[in-house]
Order: sequence, then C-alpha cells, then structure tokens
Amino acid sequence: MMMVMLMVETETKVKKWGSSLGVIIPSDAAKKARLREGEKIIIEIKKKRTMREFFGRLKGWKIDSQKMKDELRKEWNK
Repeated sequence: MMMVMLMVETETKVKKWGSSLGVIIPSDAAKKARLREGEKIIIEIKKKRTMREFFGRLKGWKIDSQKMKDELRKEWNK
C-alpha cells in the first residue's frame, strides 16, 4: 500500500475533553487537506513558543557588552 502525504499547517488551541485533551481542525485546513470524517490522520505536534519563553532560557547568561563590541570591532577591521 502506497501512502501519499499532504502537509497542511494550521494553528489551533488544545482543549480539555473529559479526561483527555483534544484539538479542533479549522474548516479551511480540513478543506485544504481534503479530510473526511472517519479518516485516519497523522499529527505532528509542535508547541508554539513565546518570545518570553525563548529569552527566559537565557536567564543568567552574562555577557560583557563592551568586551563583545571590542571583539567584533577587531574582526571587522581585519
């Protein structure tokens, strides 16, 4: 059996359904992917990150800005 993959990317929210979590596929994404009720699909999950979450990972990362500028100037003047 040959499988052909059609990739459609969309953004949606995770919602609580009983003791589980679920997502609703927006109608425009369902149309693009030509989905029909009862079809099996494969879902790739990527958590959307905010800038605050990203920069929060750099907490405690200390850089001497003057030293960095001096090093960059040395490289540029070569």
